[in-house]
Amino acid sequence: MKLNIQNETSRLRAVILGTAESNGPTPKPEECYDPKSLEHVLAGTYPKEEDMIKEMEAVAAVLKKYDVTVYRPKVLENYNQIFARDISFVIEDKIIIANILPDRKREVEATEYVWINVDKSNRIILPDDCHVEGGDVMPWNDYIFMGTYTGEDYSEYITARTNKQAVDAIQKLFPHKKVKSFELRKSNTDPRENALHLDCCFQPVGKDKAIIHKNGFLIEEEYQWLVDYFGKENIFEITKDEMYDMYSNIFSISENVVISERNFTRLNNWLRANGFTVEEVPYAEIAKQEGLLRCSTMPLIRD
Repeated sequence: MKLNIQNETSRLRAVILGTAESNGPTPKPEECYDPKSLEHVLAGTYPKEEDMIKEMEAVAAVLKKYDVTVYRPKVLENYNQIFARDISFVIEDKIIIANILPDRKREVEATEYVWINVDKSNRIILPDDCHVEGGDVMPWNDYIFMGTYTGEDYSEYITARTNKQAVDAIQKLFPHKKVKSFELRKSNTDPRENALHLDCCFQPVGKDKAIIHKNGFLIEEEYQWLVDYFGKENIFEITKDEMYDMYSNIFSISENVVISERNFTRLNNWLRANGFTVEEVPYAEIAKQEGLLRCSTMPLIRD
């Protein structure tokens, strides 16, 4: 398999879409990896497996409508395998196997049948001291945008997923690219003050537009860099509540087709006003786990 990912929005040809089958029981509070899941566990509103399966199948149907080849993980019994982007990601012709939370190692094995067909020299496993998840990594033509957290209290945040060592390692792997990292706001307890990944507060769409939430960034100059890079007129600013609902975590099939949650009325209207075709799907149950459409898809090939 010849991988090719240069950016977030070129025409998609092949993708891994996670699965909600045999998702396992509702986690105990102490088993939650993020504050939003914890909030729903405590409130008794954690999503049901059958609802999440329906939501993911709606996405699969849209992808098939656009002739995208869709791979699914091998189903592991009683195991959460929804967020395919966490465990691996593709830049150019290389697949990078993420160093994720140790409890999630088996998720990687469930998609091995796909990337085992990639030339061995293009299968990259980063050193153990590099922590990274795909939600923090965004190829954007000459750039690779990365979300990170470099505070001395990094180890205290279960929500800090990508460290400086990973940023440095990615720069070394792609010396011809400009790796631009952004310090993200982290909270173990308040989902409205937590940008779990870069794609929880920012994402490019189309050729020159972006969705962004200012408070997701710890350093205002870094947020401002993105606004200046894309141009204020091309930016859709989302509120704290919209970030919480995961507005920036939609998914591009091409430069003019996006999959979005059907309740994102303000965003979807803006996208249509800017010439996008918006394929609306129900995804509000999956959103309760602090992940949405980008998190549950892992592109392999784009034009």
